[in-house]
Order: sequence, then C-alpha cells, then structure tokens
Amino acid sequence: MRKLAVALMVAFACGCTAAEYANPVIYADYSDPDVIRVGTDYYLVASSFHFSPGIPVLTSKDLVHWKIAGHVLPRLGFHPSYDMRPPFPLTDAVSKPVGEGLRYAGGVWAPSIRFHQGRFYVYWATPGEGIFMSSTTDPAGAWSEPVMVLAGAGYEDPCPFWDDDGKAYLIHSRVGAGPGILHAMSPDGTTLYDAGKTIIEDKANLPIFEGPKVYKRNGYYYVFAPIGGVETGPQAVLRSRSIEGPYEAHLALKPGNGLKGPHQGGYVETPSGQGWFIHFNSTGAFGRIAHLQPVVWKDDWPIMGDNTVPVSRHEAPDTAEKSPDYRLQDSDEFSSARLGLQWSWNHNPDDARWSLTRRPGFMRIQASKAEYLVGARNTLTQILQGPQSEITMRVELQGLADTQRAGLTLFGVKVPWVGVVREGGVNYLTYANAGEETRIGKIEAAAVILRALVKEDQTVQFSYALSENGPYTNAGPVTQLAKFSWWKGSRPAVFTYVKGDQTGYIDVDWFRVAH
Repeated sequence: MRKLAVALMVAFACGCTAAEYANPVIYADYSDPDVIRVGTDYYLVASSFHFSPGIPVLTSKDLVHWKIAGHVLPRLGFHPSYDMRPPFPLTDAVSKPVGEGLRYAGGVWAPSIRFHQGRFYVYWATPGEGIFMSSTTDPAGAWSEPVMVLAGAGYEDPCPFWDDDGKAYLIHSRVGAGPGILHAMSPDGTTLYDAGKTIIEDKANLPIFEGPKVYKRNGYYYVFAPIGGVETGPQAVLRSRSIEGPYEAHLALKPGNGLKGPHQGGYVETPSGQGWFIHFNSTGAFGRIAHLQPVVWKDDWPIMGDNTVPVSRHEAPDTAEKSPDYRLQDSDEFSSARLGLQWSWNHNPDDARWSLTRRPGFMRIQASKAEYLVGARNTLTQILQGPQSEITMRVELQGLADTQRAGLTLFGVKVPWVGVVREGGVNYLTYANAGEETRIGKIEAAAVILRALVKEDQTVQFSYALSENGPYTNAGPVTQLAKFSWWKGSRPAVFTYVKGDQTGYIDVDWFRVAH
C-alpha cells in the first residue's frame, strides 16, 4: 500500500497518470549519463569532474525513479593538484584551473558502464592524464584500483565493447570532439593492442562528434553519438556491418519540444525488449539534467522520442519491477559515522580535518587556510535538485577562529553565500557574491540556521534565523546563479576556511533539503 501511495503522489505531482512519467526523470546534474540493465536492475554513471568521490553510480528498477548506490572512485589519484596542494602549476589548455594547485573542470569526463561475464566495468577519461578502467562484481561496493588503459592527454568519452566472438574493443573521441577512434583490446579490458584506427570522421555532417557508445543488434554495429555541441546538439546514430566501418548515419533525436540540445546519453532495453534512451539537456545553473526517451526500431534504425522529437511525458517503461520509493538522497542529520552518498568534496578532502565521530551527531570541519572560497579545501557539496529547492543548515559557531569564514553556498562561479565571518573576536552575519562580502550585522548567538531558496528561474534568496522555527531574515538580494561552472551546475555546499594563521572549526548539526 505504501508503494502505491507513493506512486500516486508522484503521478499527481507531475500531472500524469500512474502509468505515465514526466521529463526530466532526473532533475539534477548527472551529466553525460550512460546506462545498462543487469537482470531487473538499471545502473547509471555520470561525469563527476573534479569532485571527490568520483563517478556516482545510480540505480533504478523502472528507469524513472533513481537513488545513489555508490561511487567508483573513493578519491581522485590522477594528479597531486586534486589534493589542492600548491604549487602545481598546470600548463595544459584543457583543465583551465582557477589557480595553481587546483584542477577544476578536470577529473572524470563522460564515463561508460558495461556488464561482461559477471563483472561491471566503468571506463572514463581525464583530460590531462588518459583513459582509465575500474571493475567490480558489486556496483554498490568497492571497485578495483583504476587501471590506465591509454596514457596521455587529450582523450575523451571512452566506451568498451565485447563482441559475440569474445573479441574486445575500445572506442573514444578526442578533446575538442572528434574523431571516433577504435582500438582492439584484451578480453579482460585492461590492455589496448594497437594505436587506434579512426573509423568515424565527417566534420561536415557529424560536427563536434563525441560521446560514442557501441551496441550490436541484428548483425549491425551501432555507434550512438551526440553531435553539434552541448547546448544545441542532436543525437546521431551510425551503423555498419563491420565494427571498423564504413558507417552510415541518421539523426535519431533532434532539438524540439522545448529542448535545444537533447544530447549525450545511453541506450538500454527492458526485459520485454522495449528500447529507451537516457540523455542530458543543458539547463543552466541546474546543470545537465536527464530525460528519458522511448525508442522504436524501423528498418534497423532507432527512432527516439516522438518521431525524433523529445517527449515531455510518455507511457512509463514496461519494466519487471517498479521503484517509486527510490529517490536521490539529499538531507542529512549527520547521525551516521559514514558520509552519506549524496556528498562529495570540491577536490580530494583532507581527511584529518573533518569528522563525523569527533562529536557524534555533527559534521565537524576544521578550517583550512585559503584566500578565497574556491581555493578552500574540504568544501562539502551535493548536486542541486530542481526545479526548486529549499536548503537549510544549522551550524554551531563556538569553534570559529579570527578571519574564519563559514556558511552555506551555491558552489560555482562567483560562489554566492551566506554565513558568518569572525573578525577581531566578533562574529558577523555576512552575504557574499563574486568575492565581495557585505556585513549584515553582529551575531552573538552560539548557532545560526542558514537558508537558501533556489527557484526555477535559477535565482537564490539567502536568509538566516536564530531558531529552527524562525523567523527568517533575508541576507542579501535575490541572486542569479552562475549558468555553468567548470562543466557543472551550481551545488549547495557547506564551507569554511580561514585567512589567518589560527585554526578554527565548525559543527554542522543538520542539512535539510525540501523540494
């Protein structure tokens, strides 16, 4: 009865019947999604870039309702700058760090997930280091140490493929989008046998070719690949009788029905044989959110959506099971000794400077020294969920040191925030945006509740209260969120850092999200 009630509530909220779903199915920044089915379970991975842990793994029973199952990477070990330990000046033009010792916009780009002979495999590229692989028998558990499959800068969007005869291949693109390059690979997925062969390159008809995913059906090899760029690009599908080509192409999904760029994603079939395609659409401050399109096959070509036009709602997938009680994790009372799956740090954290056990029931974060928030280590973030969110947190202030800053931010370019600044032994309630701080007034209370109201127009209104029941007082003006930040949308986050030489900390009592 509870599952039925939840399903009816979801249907009522989206304005569709219980047998329908409404897009987006994931109104959150799980960009470059790839998806597979194993038995009656679906698994999705997405780009995580510089955030740690890396590569979230989502799971679903019905392709509509999802929850976080785990992460492939506990930490990003590709380069010392992911630890935010300057000076590590970067000279490559790909990662474009904010400063020395940072690797914003680097990290994990466009992973792919496959299941082969009882193991899950995830492949991904980092723009400065190469292509990596990790595997497991339990996607919610520990994954193997990453194996570098192809060393070097400038690769992107790898996808493995195991053929019917047991031969293995890897296809990928290059940073800058194109061409499509195919390698023969060892059956265990760890070693490439050759330098790679360009099998797809047509800049006139397939501009900005990227994100290739390989499938086989009815004797055809298919490469699903977005073209035309993130903001406005459609989804192309290519096919050939040989994996090495030549390939012919058609457009399977085009801009329309309010979506300018129904872009990169993955194809999956239900146990009954229905085809479905999960892709992203770029949505400003909310990032690149996931839509689900039905797929029908005509003359051995996939047609997505409603005759290549994206659907806003549709009959729900014919899956073996339903999962209306699955939802993306968000709120946290910090009552566990382990960090919730919804959380990730802005780079690898300094584990000596945060704890859930030092004061049980609280997240304690010790301030690191930094001159600005983007350069501060141990900023604790999660993915913003739309179309609107009310985010509140209670933070205790007794551990603040002079020049320390702490509070709630929508993390991204310009980093707007509300919080407390301690100067000269006095705590000041403060609003900040684009590095400019505005003192609102002194605060003598031992704790403060900070709130951020994010609306569908991608603005935020910060406020604060001295008790859980309010009243709330606005802090700063309604603020426009940054459209895009280092390939990611804005993210609600807890932060603290100190400009001076003293050491301070904060205790976060809880973090609550309502939609």
